[in-house]
Amino acid sequence: MNPLHALVDAIEHFDRLDGVASAISKAAGKAVQPRFIRNTLSGTSLGHPLHPVLTDFPIGAWTMATVLDTVGGPASEPAADILVAVGIATAVPTAAAGLNDWSDTQGKSRRVGLVHAVANGSALCLFSSSAVARASGSRTIGKALGLAGFGVLMFGGFLGGHLSYGNAVNVNKTAGRTGPKEWTPVLAESELADGDRRKVDAGNVSVLLHRSGSGILALDSVCSHMGGPLEEGTIADGCVTCPWHGSTFRLGDGHIVRGPATTPQPSYEARVNDGQIEVRRRTPWE
Repeated sequence: MNPLHALVDAIEHFDRLDGVASAISKAAGKAVQPRFIRNTLSGTSLGHPLHPVLTDFPIGAWTMATVLDTVGGPASEPAADILVAVGIATAVPTAAAGLNDWSDTQGKSRRVGLVHAVANGSALCLFSSSAVARASGSRTIGKALGLAGFGVLMFGGFLGGHLSYGNAVNVNKTAGRTGPKEWTPVLAESELADGDRRKVDAGNVSVLLHRSGSGILALDSVCSHMGGPLEEGTIADGCVTCPWHGSTFRLGDGHIVRGPATTPQPSYEARVNDGQIEVRRRTPWE
């Protein structure tokens, strides 16, 4: 096994991290509970998770600072100092967005995420110390601290990549779930009373049906955020709230009312035909 993969595997199975990870996650979850904070840090309005976007700033700034420290001459020193400072300033909101995302994880992803956060936090401390050393005239020490910070940063970035591409954390769980484009019967009308909800199969996907008066609303039953079962969620005010992490979607069109979800829920048209409830995929422009 690749040594890095072996290390990640060891972290994933190191359950002694669970106690401290659970405590931190619980505190973080409370801190991001307000809707504005949750939506902002999740990237709900952006339509894309915020944390991956923000990581480009500190990683880019510190990478270029390291390049200038390594191959640049005296003339590049002011630019390197500015880049170190930019990385420090942008690392704080990046960490906040990452903490928000990590608070929703469980098991091996939570363990890897904790080590990822410790690595990136250590990189921040090293670059901050580097900035202090540079400002005091100890440039050689500042460069050494920056180089150490860059090495730790790369390890943290590797773990972050594993979370996204290996464990599919914060990946749209409805991607590839394509329901029927033609009207498809899914349930007898008599089986869905006013106010009821049912999970039904429509082609290759499962759909949540909800009847409100004479109208029938239909959404993909798998939450786009972490795959939670929307049929087990709370329905109120024309919305359904995922029981896992509280993402709230409008039943009429799948629009996100509250994060952490960043991808709208796939929505379906529904009608009653000859005593059967039928659904079909709603086209994007509807």
